[in-house]
Amino acid sequence: MTKPKPRPVDPEPADSGNEDPPAPSGASSSEPRTPEPAPDSSGAGLAPPPVGEQAQVWRERDEYLELAQRTQADFENYRKRVAKETQDAEARGRASLARELLTVADNLERALDASEPGNPLANGVRLVYEDLAGALERAGVEGYEPSGEVFDPEHHEAVLTQPVPANEDGRIIDVHEKGYRLDGQVLRPARVTVGKAR
Repeated sequence: MTKPKPRPVDPEPADSGNEDPPAPSGASSSEPRTPEPAPDSSGAGLAPPPVGEQAQVWRERDEYLELAQRTQADFENYRKRVAKETQDAEARGRASLARELLTVADNLERALDASEPGNPLANGVRLVYEDLAGALERAGVEGYEPSGEVFDPEHHEAVLTQPVPANEDGRIIDVHEKGYRLDGQVLRPARVTVGKAR
């Protein structure tokens, strides 16, 4: 018995290179691609707010910063207060010393008024007085003699009154001790005689 001959197999056609490339898996070649969204400039892309342990760290940082700012402000106020207290203490010290020296200046003036002209001792007293007066002036002390001025209780001390015409009422007739000021403030009021209308 004769066996049947096998049929020849047709060869596969060669790739001509004209076919489209296969579509990516999971996507259809006929569907359009969805464009990627543009970056959001409104801040939606910023880091999310801290949570948990990170939030606790940030709160502590803010507390320490606030504490440091308060401490700096307190120190600045303390520095200004100490500077003012030091300045006030220095002014009080100068005023106290000046008051003590005013008595010396008054005594030297009286000695000069009572001395005879040309007396060698009086010349020495005058030199001492001038040195003392210069030191007081350099320290900010200035004297004033308010003869003829209207009496002012803030700058003058009335020790006597004297009858005068009506137009001289309240005016200073005589100065017994001149007054002194320190930096514009009355250090010692002038002791005066005030006129009083009859």
